[in-house]
Amino acid sequence: MRRALSLAALLLLAQPALAQTGAAPTTLRIGIGADPAVLDPAQSGSFVERVVFAAMCDKLVDVGPDLQFRPELATAWEWAPDGRALTLTLREGARFQDGAPIDAAAVKANLDRYRTARESRRRTELQQVSEVQTPDARTVRLVLSEPFAPLLSVLSDRAGMMLSPAVLPMAERVGENPVCSGPFRLTRRVAQDRIEFGKFAGHWNAANIHADRLVFLPIPDNNVRLLNLRAGQLDLIERVAPVDLPSVERDQRLRLVAGDSIAYQTLSINVGNGPLAQRPLGADPRVREAFERSIDRSIINQVALEGRFLANNQPEAPGTAYHFADLAPPPRDPARARALLREAGHDRVAFTLKVPNQPVESQVAQIIQAMAAEGGFDISIETLESGAMVAATRRGDYEAAIAIWSGRPDPDGNISFWLASNGFLNWGQYANPRVDALFAEARQVTETARRHALYREAATIWLADRPHLMLYHHRWFWAMRRGVEGFVPSPDGIIRFAGLRVNR
Repeated sequence: MRRALSLAALLLLAQPALAQTGAAPTTLRIGIGADPAVLDPAQSGSFVERVVFAAMCDKLVDVGPDLQFRPELATAWEWAPDGRALTLTLREGARFQDGAPIDAAAVKANLDRYRTARESRRRTELQQVSEVQTPDARTVRLVLSEPFAPLLSVLSDRAGMMLSPAVLPMAERVGENPVCSGPFRLTRRVAQDRIEFGKFAGHWNAANIHADRLVFLPIPDNNVRLLNLRAGQLDLIERVAPVDLPSVERDQRLRLVAGDSIAYQTLSINVGNGPLAQRPLGADPRVREAFERSIDRSIINQVALEGRFLANNQPEAPGTAYHFADLAPPPRDPARARALLREAGHDRVAFTLKVPNQPVESQVAQIIQAMAAEGGFDISIETLESGAMVAATRRGDYEAAIAIWSGRPDPDGNISFWLASNGFLNWGQYANPRVDALFAEARQVTETARRHALYREAATIWLADRPHLMLYHHRWFWAMRRGVEGFVPSPDGIIRFAGLRVNR
C-alpha cells in the first residue's frame, strides 16, 4: 500500500502543468478531496461541489464565520409581518460572467428553475415558495404558501446561486458551460485531473480578489495531497487527515488552520429504496439497533481521527441549541447486538458498506467492520469515487453508505433533507408521517424553544427507526504554504476567496 501511494505521488508530481516553475505568480492552486460530479447548482449533491461553487457562483446571501447571514448578491432583505413573503434588494451594478446584469428578472429565472425544473434537486428546498415576483429591477419578492423559517439558510446555499439566464435553457447540460456570477469564471475542466478558472474582472468585489488564476486539483488520497503541498505543487489543501496533523504542525514551511465545524459524518441505511432495502439491515429495525449496539463512536474518533473530532449521534453538535443530550446513543454491547439478531431470526447478517474513496473514511469503515463483527455482522467495504457514490445511493444501489454533510446554519437544513419523505438526500426513502409533520411545523416557527421541542420529538422517532447513524462531528483542518495570507476559516468548510492572497 505504501509503495502504491508513493508511486501515485511521484506520477502526480511529475505532471508538468503542475510544476511550480510553470505556475503564474498569481495562480492559486488548491488540492481538494474529490472530483465534482456536476458543476450545476441545480443538480449538485456533494460537498466538494460546494467548495468549487464558492469560486464560481455568488449566492443571494452568504454566511459569515459567526454563522450569521450577510449580504452577497442581495444587500438587504425583509420579512412580511405574517412570515409569508421575503423581499430581497439586489446589489446595484453586479453582473454575470458574460456581462449580463444580475437583475430581478435573472434572479426570478434562476429561482423558478430551481423550484420547477425536472433536473433540479432544489425543488424540495424551495417547495414553500409559491411565486417569485419582480416589483422592479432591483427587487425580488418570494411569496410563500406558508411561513418558512429556513428560507434565508436555503438561499445561502445552492438554491441561492445565480447563473446567467443565457445558459439556463441548457437544462441538464448547464454543467458543461456554467456561466455564473462569482469572482472566477470556468476556463477548462479535465475530469479527474483539474478545474481551471480565470479571474472575472467585472465582479462586484474584484478589488478583493488577488489571484488571476485558480486551479482545483482533485486528489482523493490525503497522503498525496499533503505531499504535493510540501513539494510546492499546491498552495492550499482542504481536509487534512487527523493522522497528519502533528507533522503539519511541526513543518515550518506550512501553516495549519483549524476551525470549528457544523459538518458531520453519517451512515445512511437503505430502508425503502428498491430490492436492497428488503435485506435484513434495511427491513428490520431490530437489526439496525443491533448494528448500532455493535459500534462505539468514541473508539472511531480515537483510532481513526486521533481524538480530534467529536463523537456524536445527532446532526447538531453537542452544546448547541438543537442537540439533545438526553438522547445519547446506546453503549456498545456486542452481546446484546447478537441477541437482537437472534430475535430477528439471524445468526449473522452480511451487508455491503459503500465508502467514499478517501483514506479517513476507509479507515472509519474498517474500524466499524471490525467492531460490528463482534456483534454478528459481516461487512464488505466497497470504495467509490464521489460521483459514483452519489449515483449509486440515489438509485437505491446500496445497503449502507458513509457520507459527509457540510452543515447548515438552520437546523432544518441539517436533518430534513436526509429524513423527510421528500428530502432530496433521502437516498434510503425513509418515510414516517409523524416525522414529516414535525419537520413541517418546525419550519413555520422562529421561536427557539418551540422549534427545540418539535425537533426533539422528531429525534426520538428517527433515532429509534435508525435510517441514519450519525457518527461524529468534524473539525476543519486546512494546510497551506506560509506564503498564503488572508485565509479565514468558516464553520461550513467552504473557502471564501475575498482577501485570500498568494505570495511566491
